[in-house]
Amino acid sequence: MRVVAMQAVLFDMDGTLVDSEKIWEVGLSELAARHGRPLSRQARRDMVGSNMAVSMRILHRDLGLPLTREAMDESVGWLEERVKELFRGGVPWRPGAQELLGALNAAGVPLALVTATHRHLVDVALLTIGAGHFDAVVAGDEVDETKPHPMPYLTAAAMLGAEARDCVAIEDSPNGIASARAAGCTVLAVPCEIDLDPEGVTLIGSLLDVDVDYLRKLIA
Repeated sequence: MRVVAMQAVLFDMDGTLVDSEKIWEVGLSELAARHGRPLSRQARRDMVGSNMAVSMRILHRDLGLPLTREAMDESVGWLEERVKELFRGGVPWRPGAQELLGALNAAGVPLALVTATHRHLVDVALLTIGAGHFDAVVAGDEVDETKPHPMPYLTAAAMLGAEARDCVAIEDSPNGIASARAAGCTVLAVPCEIDLDPEGVTLIGSLLDVDVDYLRKLIA
């Protein structure tokens, strides 16, 4: 009989640890304004938790812009530079996230950051979050497949020397939840920008209600 114990906790970043989705909202709105058109609420909702390539296809379709590689690369370049500038001003924590990281560190639980955001932006966000919290970081441009594919979470678990099935993944988006579930993780969903009604995961209103023992019980 296999002994089940929590080997690690794997955190999403945007919308889970930090309220950076609102910063992305500023950048996306400004990018749409450069083209003289507003971004629809549905398009913005569909972008939450998506990788940059998917998000740009959604944006270009929504605004009626060319879907060529050159046009979308130009949009990505402008958006990432604007968001990086905003990140440098600091990213606000989600309720309870900073305290939970500290408690997990104190308990010696291995931690990984697993995000669809590109590494050069993650590094700026980590100036606020604190890179020292994490034993591994998997950014969106460091894996061949990103969320909702399981590869990001499988990669993070492997980097920690853990089995994904013995890890808790904490997510705020449907794509992230799908990625973590497909990897075999136990998933804790904490809504931020969009409502969640996921199957097969634990849904909680805030990380303020979560501690180390709570996460261990999810696995047990």
